Amino acid sequence: MTETIAGEVIHVVPPDELDDYDLDPDLASLADSRYVLVCRKGGRPSWLERIVAFLRREPIEPVTLVADTAAEEGDEVTATVSETGIAGVYDVIEFESE
Repeated sequence: MTETIAGEVIHVVPPDELDDYDLDPDLASLADSRYVLVCRKGGRPSWLERIVAFLRREPIEPVTLVADTAAEEGDEVTATVSETGIAGVYDVIEFESE
């Protein structure tokens, strides 16, 4: 099943640095020679949205995308993804960076 996720990239692990991180073995095999992008689901919140989320005790929802295409930290991305067997980790099918 596919879905579209929009988010702000908060961390990027390029393929040549995958060994430098203590990745889950399943994620490491999925990410073999691909980029791992940790994103804030929903994009970059405004200050008002951050304050409301803090007061409501609603945490920021992170998602991990495994993509063939690179992105920079702070980029807003929209990706068509498919779920993997790992909770919160998605395989990117189609990728757009703004």
